[in-house]
Amino acid sequence: MRVKNRLLNFGDMIIYQDDECLKFSLDSVLLANFVTIKPTDKTIVDLCSGNAPVPMLLSFRTKAKIYGIEIQRNIYQLGYDSIKENGLDEQIDFLNFDVLNISQYMENEKYDIVTCNPPYFKYNETSLVNTNDSLTVARHEVCIKLEDVIRAAKYLLKNGGTFSLVHRPERIIEIITLLKKYGFEPKKMQFVYPKIEKDANTVLIEAVKNGRSGLKVLKPLIVYDEFENYYPDIKNMFGDGSNVAK
Repeated sequence: MRVKNRLLNFGDMIIYQDDECLKFSLDSVLLANFVTIKPTDKTIVDLCSGNAPVPMLLSFRTKAKIYGIEIQRNIYQLGYDSIKENGLDEQIDFLNFDVLNISQYMENEKYDIVTCNPPYFKYNETSLVNTNDSLTVARHEVCIKLEDVIRAAKYLLKNGGTFSLVHRPERIIEIITLLKKYGFEPKKMQFVYPKIEKDANTVLIEAVKNGRSGLKVLKPLIVYDEFENYYPDIKNMFGDGSNVAK
């Protein structure tokens, strides 16, 4: 069922979601806060956008033109309606097509930043998947694989452009290997832990197209304290009324 929620604490901003599909999660918030945005950056593309949380959250950080891309029509419509109702449609173009066909819709080597919160899990005939097809596409590499995402980022980015990704730590070796294969140099990495005593369950990684070598590993992010409250570093990402006006 379609529902209308507040977009965290960002003023009166809203986000449409479907409670039978994958709702946007902390991963999107982490990615939107992690990516480096320079004053000179003019264009951003978010791949696998879902119902557009990352494009909308990025709009609070920059005046750059933002493009979001989502393959699933029903999920795309939720994001499109949210962007329209929030009055962000002049800054954000939300597009409904398959990232595998990126060259048919987007220009080559034109954009400054690419972000992506992709499906995390590999898929084969024995994979345990949800009976909801929309959830399966969001979580598993049914329609797009990690390598496809990185290949698309290479196509889109200018030389020296930035690619930021949120993913699972167990695939970090594969991620770095594929980044290197497509001419990206990892420059920044951060691990996220649900609690201080738990193993990391999320990794954020930023790479530069044809960049120089040199990786900086940031201090860990801990999500919850012992009382199940968000740590300040996380809570500060959720915004307040002052975050909306540029």
